Amino acid sequence: MESYIARDSTTGEILGRVCAVVNRLHNEFHKDKVGFFGFFDCVNHPEVAGALLDRAGEFLKSRGLNSIRGPMNFSVNDEIGMLIDGFDTPPVIMMTHNPPYYNSLVESCGFAGVKDVVAYQMFEGQLSERVIRVAEALEKRLPLRIRPFNPKDFWGEVDRVLEVYNSAWEKNWGFVPMTDKELKLMAQSLKLIYDPRLIYFAETPEGKAVGFSLALPDVHVILKKLRSGRLLPTGIFKLLFGLKKIHRARVLLMGVHPDYRFRGIDTVFYYRTYKAGTAAGYNWAEFSWVLEDNEPMNAAALSMGAKPYKKWRIWEKAL
Repeated sequence: MESYIARDSTTGEILGRVCAVVNRLHNEFHKDKVGFFGFFDCVNHPEVAGALLDRAGEFLKSRGLNSIRGPMNFSVNDEIGMLIDGFDTPPVIMMTHNPPYYNSLVESCGFAGVKDVVAYQMFEGQLSERVIRVAEALEKRLPLRIRPFNPKDFWGEVDRVLEVYNSAWEKNWGFVPMTDKELKLMAQSLKLIYDPRLIYFAETPEGKAVGFSLALPDVHVILKKLRSGRLLPTGIFKLLFGLKKIHRARVLLMGVHPDYRFRGIDTVFYYRTYKAGTAAGYNWAEFSWVLEDNEPMNAAALSMGAKPYKKWRIWEKAL
């Protein structure tokens, strides 16, 4: 990775930033030569955006890559995309947010959209009765155990997530296998704010994890009130004391091993999360992100009563 800042040559004012990212694991897995840009922020000026993205492209091209794609902070396992629809609603945890003009800037630099992802929202009371009946019937028939996350075995549970993650998402567009170190770093950063009532596993009678679902409290509700933007020294206490007052959640991940798909496990996960979440005081949730052309996942969200309300675009340009 190499990071760049654009400054006004007269005043020294910072006008923008970008990171150029070489993800070797992505290129090994997909057998391609794609580089990425991420952490893009810029004033509304095509010359500044062009200078930043050109510099990122030069870095990637010098390393033998033939296209630049983004935003990716740093891969599909992190924050991705540039918001193109839904600017009137606040961002949720681990999702990007930007002014509308960002898209015009990257387009003016020769980028074209390569993939769109969407988010759905659901309010308490919107889960259909049919889905509730189907989920309850399915769980009784499944030869699996659906259980919540066990906080007393935190790192053992994290290992079980990794067991499922790479096999469950392997066929998804842009997928990059998550390493053990990467997942544990992410788990460590979320350990402070996660809610075990919003995480579920599907296990065989022998105890092997074959699916999991992860939702997180939307801590942005608290973080946006921290004027300094810093957790230390006092912000951390505002975060911890505010966790119990959060009524918004993001359904971040839901995956099932290929051998156990099309059995309704996803429906049971959604129902269990909805039931536990509303009982715990959550009254709103975002399901994100979903590839716009992932028909089964989009159909599942709609069937539950969720509504699409935001969209992001991933841009790409040949080098």
